[in-house]
Order: sequence, then C-alpha cells, then structure tokens
Amino acid sequence: MQEQERNIRYNAYVEAKIAKTHAWPSLFNSFWVGGLICTLGQLCNDLILLWFPSVSTQSAWAYTLIILIFLASFLTGLGVFDKIGAFAGAGTIVPITGFSNSIASPAIEFKNEGIIFGMCAKMFIIAGPVIVSGTVASMIVGLIYLFL
Repeated sequence: MQEQERNIRYNAYVEAKIAKTHAWPSLFNSFWVGGLICTLGQLCNDLILLWFPSVSTQSAWAYTLIILIFLASFLTGLGVFDKIGAFAGAGTIVPITGFSNSIASPAIEFKNEGIIFGMCAKMFIIAGPVIVSGTVASMIVGLIYLFL
C-alpha cells in the first residue's frame, strides 16, 4: 500500500512539472515549417537546374542537400535553428536539416573542451547511434538480399 501511495504522489509531482502542450497548434506548426523546409529544398534544386543546365538531376539533388545541411549548421551555430526547432518540433527534425542540427549542436556545445576531445569526440553523441543502426540494418538487409 505504501508503494502505491508513493507512486500516486510521484505521478502528481510529474504532472505538475511537465510542460503543457497544445497538440493542434504544435502539429500545425510542425507541418507548415517542415513543408517550408522541403519547399526551400525543392526551390534550391529547381534553381540549380535552371542556372546550371549541364548539371544532372542527381547532382542537383546532391548540391541541394549540401546547401540545406550548410544552412541548418549555420543557423545552429547562430542559435536560430534551436528557436525554430522549439517552435516547429518535428517539422525541423524530419528533413535532413534535423540531422545536420543533431551533428552541429554537440560540436558547438563541447567546443570549449578542445578540437579532439570536445568537438570531434562529442560531435556524433546524438546522431551516432542513428548512423550505426542504419549502417548495421542496411548490412543485414543486404546480406539477406544476397543470399535469397
């Protein structure tokens, strides 16, 4: 009985401390900001193909990704991307800009510890598990495909 009472008190404490969210405005902001990022990517791609007609479509998309990654890293360095992320939530995480932010944020946060033990060692603290999981999963799927 004492454990159940402790759990009730703990749940009440957590409920009092947890941030209150409004689901529909958050979903709406996530949707339009994510759509705006994707529209910006499409615009970059279209402009690259327009200005450089000799570039292949595949190369134009590669350049577009480079531009989006740079912009997200630059805005992360200025502290702007975190504010956009707080406003839009998953709208900034889903596109490649979120991955860029997850690499740049720890590198900036730990820069005062030095280049090797700070930036280089901590850069993949958030994105590292995602990279490893994706690599291992693709290897497993590739092996299954090879033998079947």
